[in-house]
Amino acid sequence: MQLLHTPEGVRDIYNEECKTRTYIAGILQKTIESFGFEQIITPVFEYFEVFSSERGTVAARDMYKFFDRDGNTLVLRPDITPAVARCVAKYYRDETAPIRLCYNGNTFINGHELRGNLKETTQIGAELINDASVEADAEMLALTCECLKNVGLKDFRVEIGIAGFFKALVSEAGLSLDETELLRASIIDKNTFGMEDVLENRKISAETKNALLKLPELFGNMQSLPEVKKITTNPEALESIERLEKLFGLLKAYGCEEYITYDLGALSKYEYYTGITFSAFTYGTGNPVLTGGRYDSLVSQFGKDAPAIGLAFLLDELMAALSRQKLLPKMPGDTLKLRYFPDSYEEAVKKAMELRRSGKKCELVKE
Repeated sequence: MQLLHTPEGVRDIYNEECKTRTYIAGILQKTIESFGFEQIITPVFEYFEVFSSERGTVAARDMYKFFDRDGNTLVLRPDITPAVARCVAKYYRDETAPIRLCYNGNTFINGHELRGNLKETTQIGAELINDASVEADAEMLALTCECLKNVGLKDFRVEIGIAGFFKALVSEAGLSLDETELLRASIIDKNTFGMEDVLENRKISAETKNALLKLPELFGNMQSLPEVKKITTNPEALESIERLEKLFGLLKAYGCEEYITYDLGALSKYEYYTGITFSAFTYGTGNPVLTGGRYDSLVSQFGKDAPAIGLAFLLDELMAALSRQKLLPKMPGDTLKLRYFPDSYEEAVKKAMELRRSGKKCELVKE
């Protein structure tokens, strides 16, 4: 009986759910491709070094690791973005024009914090490489909104953070790498006591300490961004806020500003993000249905200096949200059943093949 069950964290998808899931994935892929993105397929497993801690991706203990016959450490990919970055550095090394790539693939994370949740998840994403402009940021956010509307969502929000603001303040505070990670975790958890513990007894200016402690409170609509600039005089931090202000202005051209908010305390666990980060939320799931951000230094780790920004829809979370909001489409039963008696087999086969060649689904049923 054990062989009939799947391991913890993975599951079978079949019948109506499988059909609907394929349909929703098709809408996302068609929308992404309408923005000029081309499909890329990367291997399900790669060398461990592609996703090692130097890349700022998933912790090594949370990866599924194994060895090939030569003793190399391989991993099931926990994240697709570093794999795309590797491909760009290999196949587009001398390309300077914007590169638009998209994908549909599964990722695998064996984390204890995911107990009870899926360890194999499907991501449908897009990466825009060789474009450092704020216009590229705006386009990826507009693509996010367009995809969510096309799958049927009406009530959602896209929450923007910006890694540069936090990094500028941490650099000014002179925190070590370990202290920075403790502070990051406390901010993500909205743990003010943990933040105070990290900053206590540090020789930090009152302005910088106050700005860091206020990070979990710095969120709202884009019109309130000018207030944020009053809490710091750090030029790099202010530059980050000014970029967000310009970004909001560009989003008005797409007509999607109503879905956008900011949260400067929304820090990503992925270290490779250097600019804006964003997540999309809706009713029916406590987790984001999409994550993304700018990673201007990741591709260079593979040998090509190239700014980039990407996004990834978390298909399992999106399906859960659509289901709970009763927005999943009812898929038609469009397979024709062609019944035949044994003495009319050849005639039935001929008719079935005609139907299939005309684009119909046809199932032969022997009476």
